[in-house]
Amino acid sequence: MPRRFVALGDSFTEGVGDIDRRLPNNCRGWADRVAEELARNDEGTRYANLAIRGRRLHRIIDEQIEPALAMDPTLVSFYAGGNDLLMARLNMAKLMRDYEDAVKRLKASGATILLFTGYNVPLSPLLEPLKLRTAIYNRNIRRIAAKYGTLLVDYWCFEKFQDPRMWAPDRLHMSTPGHSYMAKKVLEVLGAPHALRSPALAAPRSRTHAENIADDDAWLRRDVGPWLSRRLRGVSSGDHLGARWPGLMPVVLPERLGTARARAQLSSRFS
Repeated sequence: MPRRFVALGDSFTEGVGDIDRRLPNNCRGWADRVAEELARNDEGTRYANLAIRGRRLHRIIDEQIEPALAMDPTLVSFYAGGNDLLMARLNMAKLMRDYEDAVKRLKASGATILLFTGYNVPLSPLLEPLKLRTAIYNRNIRRIAAKYGTLLVDYWCFEKFQDPRMWAPDRLHMSTPGHSYMAKKVLEVLGAPHALRSPALAAPRSRTHAENIADDDAWLRRDVGPWLSRRLRGVSSGDHLGARWPGLMPVVLPERLGTARARAQLSSRFS
């Protein structure tokens, strides 16, 4: 049976940090890369990605689960709660109850469900308290995965993400090498054949103390300031965006993006 792969979540699954101006929302991401590899081995593969950056758990549940289930998927990836962990006030018990209820609904569809733990993104020493929240979140994700018999990508354990080059300049989202490596790990969990390799990263140039200070200052102005402003105003970076691939369609392989057929597929998805 050809796979019908539907990806749900926030910026992690949308593909933020993996820039590709040819694609919707100007990004590609690990989920696209997974779908591409699945399609190389089965041309009948269909793929939809409903993830939108900035979404918290309740909006992912309210906006994405029913449309996903209506597609009768055979494979659903579900990553949610990361934006909730960044909130000043958080009811962790309720977050995990709601998350488990969502997994229960997805599992009842008969699809294979793919869950993810979180990672301690290297934001700043000032945000070290987030590690405790992430650890509690991950413990619950592992419990839920075991209880409902889902697949689990244990992101927390991937040592390669300790390398700052696996992260975009905003320090919150994976870079292109990070998304590529995540796709490889997802395919390994799925037991699916693929041709992806671990990213080859050149040795980093040593940086001076002054360069580190300048980089931190640029990060605060470019990324942290706007993020805090959005939080104070109650808006999200994804409020003006829609899902990148809102319906199941054949996968557009990157090497074919210049062809007339691929342009027609992209046009139909944008419309």
